[in-house]
Order: sequence, then C-alpha cells, then structure tokens
Amino acid sequence: MSRIGKMPIAIPAGVEVKVTGPKVSIKGPLGKLDWALEQGLGAVVEGGQLLVSRSTEERNVRALHGLARAELSNMMHGVSKGYERSLEITGVGYKVALQGRTMSFNVGYINPVLFQVPAGIEVKVDKQTLINVKGVDKRLVGQVAANLRAIKPPDVYKQKGVRYMGEVLRKKEGKTGK
Repeated sequence: MSRIGKMPIAIPAGVEVKVTGPKVSIKGPLGKLDWALEQGLGAVVEGGQLLVSRSTEERNVRALHGLARAELSNMMHGVSKGYERSLEITGVGYKVALQGRTMSFNVGYINPVLFQVPAGIEVKVDKQTLINVKGVDKRLVGQVAANLRAIKPPDVYKQKGVRYMGEVLRKKEGKTGK
C-alpha cells in the first residue's frame, strides 16, 4: 500500500470537509477548493481526520493514491494558512509596476511585458523589485510564480532577471581575452 496515501490528513480547526461521491470539497477561512477523485479512490472523514483509500490494486489507481492524498493535504493547508511565493528582480533599470490586475515588467526588452494576474491570486509589489504571490491553491501559486520568472529568467553571466527569493545561481565566467 502507498506509504503516503495511507497516512491520515488532520483537519485543522475552522476547516470543513465534505465528501460527496468522487468530489471532495474543503472550505476554510481563506477560501474553498474542490478535488475530484479518480475512479477507484475514495475518501472518508473519521474522527477529525480525512482518509483516502483505494478499492482496487490496479497500477493506475495505486499511482494516483499518494497523489490524491498529497493534493488534499495541500488543499487543507491552503484554505487554512495559504501559500506564498516571493520573487526578486535584479538588474539596472529592471522594475515592475502593478495597475489593478495587470503587471507591467520593464526588464530590458524594447516594450514593457504585460502579465494578467489570474483569479484566486493576490500579487503585491514592493520597491518595484520585489513581488509577493499569495493564494490558497498551491499549484496555481507555483505556476504563476514560474510564469513570472519565465518573463526574464536570470542570466548566468550577469545575474540579471527575475528569480525566486533566495534562489542561488552559479555565476559563469565570461570570455577571456588573449
């Protein structure tokens, strides 16, 4: 049996879990998330814990057992505490501005790069070079942060670009003259 899949998920205070057939709804102080379980998987709430079980030993069901449990655990954490990812912009003249739900990046291209912030995500910009991405869905927060980083990935030679806070880059040496 899956080591991760069989572990129970503790339900924090203030979080409601509702299982209706293959759909699991988790509602907390920060929002509400839903997850549809694959065929062969089931969930049940017992004694303040959520348990994910499987009905068959087919290979694809076994593969999704641990995934479903991890996703439900992440959702539980998201609706109670939320997720956050920080990015920093490094480079002379590189900056970002936030107007409503649109971000405008000046990162060395001829025209500013516009980025539309998706629903369910809260973005905060500090000092024109620090970006803070918050939300309840771990996947969405991580994907938005990755999309922001992809606008101008950090350069290995000059260390300029958009990078995650605390990301360590190995600096390469440039060409040497004779």
